[in-house]
Amino acid sequence: MYLKSLQLKNFRNYASQEALFAPGMNIVTGANAQGKTNLLDAVLLASLGKCHRAAKDKDLIMWGQDRATVFACAEKRFGDDTVEITVDRAAGKAVSVNGMPVSRLGELMGVVATVMFSPDQMRIVKDAPGERRRFMDIALCQLSKTYFYLLNRYNRIVAQRNRLIKSGHASPDALDVWDMQLCREGSKIVKTRRGFISRLEREAAEVQRFLSGGQEELRLAYEGIEGEDLAAVESNFAEKLAASREIDLKMGFTHIGPQRDDMRIEINGIDARTFGSQGQQRTAALSLKLAELRLAKAETGESPVLLLDDVLSELDPMRQRQLLSLVDVQTIVTCTHISAEIADTLKEYKMYKVVSGTICDC
Repeated sequence: MYLKSLQLKNFRNYASQEALFAPGMNIVTGANAQGKTNLLDAVLLASLGKCHRAAKDKDLIMWGQDRATVFACAEKRFGDDTVEITVDRAAGKAVSVNGMPVSRLGELMGVVATVMFSPDQMRIVKDAPGERRRFMDIALCQLSKTYFYLLNRYNRIVAQRNRLIKSGHASPDALDVWDMQLCREGSKIVKTRRGFISRLEREAAEVQRFLSGGQEELRLAYEGIEGEDLAAVESNFAEKLAASREIDLKMGFTHIGPQRDDMRIEINGIDARTFGSQGQQRTAALSLKLAELRLAKAETGESPVLLLDDVLSELDPMRQRQLLSLVDVQTIVTCTHISAEIADTLKEYKMYKVVSGTICDC
C-alpha cells in the first residue's frame, strides 16, 4: 500500500492544498512552524480518525473557518481506497470510506495504515505505562477491527463499573454483573496483547541489534494478569478483581485489568524504562516502531505508511543511515533540511518544501 494523494481544506494552517506522494521516500523540508507536522497530522487523521496533538477535533479546523476536510487516496493490492473526514464546528466529525459514510470508527481501521514516530514518542519507553498501552492498542486496532471493538466494549464496561462504584450504591450483586463482563472481555484483551508482544519481540530485537551495531539485546514482556490460556486468564482476573473490591470501593475506580497493565522493555537484561540511557531509550522506541511496521506488513499483506516527524535530527549520521537503510515501505520524513551525505545514501526520493501552509515540489 502507498498513499497516493492527500487533499486538505481549512485543515490547521492549510487553506487549500493537494499533495501527491511517491511510493518510496518522500522528504518534506521547511522551517519550524510552517506546517510539516500538520501534514502528518492529516495523514494520521485519515488513518486513525483522530490526531493525538489535538485535544478536540475542532482544534484541527483553521482559525476563522467552520469546517476542515481531509481526503486521502491510497493504492492497495486490490485497487484504490479513499478516506474523507470532515470536522465541522457545529455538526462534529463525519467519516466516509470509498464514498460511503461509516458510523463506526472501527470501519476506518486499516484502510490507510500508518506507523508514526517522532521524538515525543520516546515516551513509549521512559514514561508511564499508559504510553506503552497506547502503543499496543493503536498497533492492534490497525491490525484487527475485532480488537478495536473489543477494546471499546471493555472501556465502556470499566467506565460503567467505575460510575457504579462512585455512586455509593454499588451492591455486591450489581458489581458481580459488571465483574463477569469485565473478566470475559478483559481476558481477551490480555491474551491478544500478550501474543502481539511475543511476535513483536522477535522483530524488535533484530532491529535493536542492527541499530546498536550488535551491542544491545532487546527483550519484551507483557506485565499483566497471568494465564496459559484464555480460561486461565479469565479465572485469575476474577480472583484478583474480587480481592481488590474493597480497595476499588474505597478509592472509587477499578484497579485491576488491562487498563492498568504494562510492557516490560529490557536492554541487555536491564529495565530500559527506568535505567536505560537516553540513547538506549530512543533506539528502543524506534525499534518498537519499526518492528510494528514489519509485523503489520507480514500479517496484513499491506505495507503501512511510515511517518517520521523530525526524527533525523535526534540521530547521529551513522544511525540516520542505519534507519533509512531499513526502510522498504513508503515513508514521509519531515525535517528542516536534509544533509548532502544522507541525500547521497538514498537511491531515490522526492523532495517537498513547506512554506506557510503551502507545499511545493523541489
